[in-house]
Amino acid sequence: MKRRDFLKNSALASGAFLIPSFLKPFEAMAAGQLSGYKNLVIIQLSGGNDGLNTIVPYGNDIYYQKRKTIAIQQPDIIKLTDMQGLNPNLGALKEIYDQGWMSIINSVGYPNPDRSHFRSMDIWQTGSDANQFLTTGWIGRYLDSNCATCKDPYTAIEVDDTLSLAMKGAKMKGIAVEDPGKLYQATRQPFFKQLVHEHDDAHLNEDNLGYLYKTMAETYSSADYIQQTSKTYNTSAAYPQTPFANQLKTVAKFINSGLKTRVYYVSLSGFDTHTGQQNQQGRQLKIYGDAVAAFVKDLKQNNKLDDTLVMAFSEFGRRVEQNASNGTDHGTANNVMLFGGKLKKQGIYNKAPNLAQLDNGDLKYEVDFRDVYATLLDKWLEVNNKDVLNKSFAGLGFI
Repeated sequence: MKRRDFLKNSALASGAFLIPSFLKPFEAMAAGQLSGYKNLVIIQLSGGNDGLNTIVPYGNDIYYQKRKTIAIQQPDIIKLTDMQGLNPNLGALKEIYDQGWMSIINSVGYPNPDRSHFRSMDIWQTGSDANQFLTTGWIGRYLDSNCATCKDPYTAIEVDDTLSLAMKGAKMKGIAVEDPGKLYQATRQPFFKQLVHEHDDAHLNEDNLGYLYKTMAETYSSADYIQQTSKTYNTSAAYPQTPFANQLKTVAKFINSGLKTRVYYVSLSGFDTHTGQQNQQGRQLKIYGDAVAAFVKDLKQNNKLDDTLVMAFSEFGRRVEQNASNGTDHGTANNVMLFGGKLKKQGIYNKAPNLAQLDNGDLKYEVDFRDVYATLLDKWLEVNNKDVLNKSFAGLGFI
């Protein structure tokens, strides 16, 4: 072969290897390619967010009859339809809604609902029946399933310093990463490194000590991968100066850098509004709405919104009628919000909550939350929902 032909052919064959690894995420973006990873971002609103004052059924007179002092007044509501509108503190989401990047599912819950924060959150995180107690989470069982890309802990990342039950499987689990740089530095401490390198796989068994060493080894390698990959991308988008916005900014950095992660988990607390609800919930909704809007715009700007689906939920809604302290008590069904560039049904997904037919003062659920999960599993994460949820659910048509 002539030298010129050899150089030409070898350049074509090995061109990818000549590109420095830290430039590859940018090369993919420049070529307009999708990452190949459909990212699922789960937002947990802890404390039981009041759905009726979030997506407000202002077209129903019963709403105002039941909430004499805490109802959102019509002039303040950001109208979406003739029946429902956004809380004014969610103004940043109106543009997202108008672009077709938002869908709202009303009356999501489950049979025989539990009004305990801890138990109801367990039910949502494990995907269990109300009378069923599981020790693994639904994302953890997704990792346990025959998922072709789930072999590494960083397949699911929670942006926090602890890992939720939702992310823990029987064999696999996600990893908690609040700050990739700090996690990397922590795993490079001499004591940590020594333990990892002195106990290779040959010495690991299924006892508690073996499990500990295995977890440390996985954390060590995952921290290196997350740090080295995520530092290739510097975020230029503007985010609010709140801890929750910083969580989403970190997720966007991971996604935009091409991290091989399928599921991200973040949370915002402060929604247990038994007293003085309007101000407290209003503050939290503004933190939530402003951060989500910045996150969605960041992904859109970097051509990652079509690859990303966001689901926001709370463990339960609040009672329809306000209490004597200008707040609301623990209720049942609630709305779930979805964001993404590939929503098949944008806007309001189903009819508004029925305020005329209540179950002992609470909303009746119309959509089982596991049908939402089933849709995410079947159509987005591409695994059989029955393998994860322990029984088959029909799913919905939002993607």
